[in-house]
Amino acid sequence: MASAAPLRSRRERLLSTIRRWFDAGTAMDTDSGRADRIDWLRAVPFALMHLACLGVIWVGVSWIAVAVAAALYAIRMFAITAFYHRYFSHRTFQAPRWVQFVFAVIGASSVQRGPLWWAAHHRHHHRHADQPQDPHSPRQRGFWRSHMGWFLTREAFTTDLARVPDLARFPELRWLDRFDIAVPVLLAAGLYALGELLERAAPGLHTSGPQLLVWGFFVSTVALFHATVTINSLAHRFGRRRFDTRDDSRNNLWLALLTFGEGWHNNHHFFPGSVRQGFRWWEVDMTWYGLRAMAALRLVSGLKPIPAWVLDKARY
Repeated sequence: MASAAPLRSRRERLLSTIRRWFDAGTAMDTDSGRADRIDWLRAVPFALMHLACLGVIWVGVSWIAVAVAAALYAIRMFAITAFYHRYFSHRTFQAPRWVQFVFAVIGASSVQRGPLWWAAHHRHHHRHADQPQDPHSPRQRGFWRSHMGWFLTREAFTTDLARVPDLARFPELRWLDRFDIAVPVLLAAGLYALGELLERAAPGLHTSGPQLLVWGFFVSTVALFHATVTINSLAHRFGRRRFDTRDDSRNNLWLALLTFGEGWHNNHHFFPGSVRQGFRWWEVDMTWYGLRAMAALRLVSGLKPIPAWVLDKARY
């Protein structure tokens, strides 16, 4: 009988982890001795998503599959950079509740967890950038931990609502945060169904359900994830420092192109209160251009500018 208790405990932990795959609100053990360890069982879906990209070997490629993957990369990157980051995390502009919700849903389809989770962790990062409390500082933990290892730890799976009280008052955002798997599953199912429909209705496109699922969901999502987190792992190591900040943030043109303007990271860390991260006219910031277009259409408002005193502090 003595051996039954440990077995039951392991079974309960396994069932609790599986529940968290579907319900991120399920309580988990984050005691100080285990909180910063990678939760390998909880990370299984993340690993499988990467392995699923190998499906391109079997499903082949078509121009429609690549176009869908590229379009979903662009749309979801804008949702992450404009709304998860500049809106939810930093409140650099205003948006009606319905616009807020639409882009929260698009952002949730990126498999980067819910908007409350994203904003809470990002606000914590700015408060402790490159200090021991920063969960994804390459200075503190090295490249792989800053790139994705931190994302898979026990403490990183939780959402500290105390950091986002302004957002936690919206029940629809709390639902997206708790059931963060729901939107990605719907997107994956929709892509598969679209591929099956096109295979029957337009066989000349040479696509199929499995092909659109692999390219449109798995390949696009994995590329999007790794592009996004280069700002954690690479933009604190490579590039130029226009401003003296207490962290290691850098401006990097190539990362800015990849992430629609997020690569102007030293600019952002010096003054995160501006909706614009490319401070000079030649610093390409696709997210800023998109938000200006949305403002012209009156979908968003109150885009916070760069104060003159900020540019006066610049080295170049």
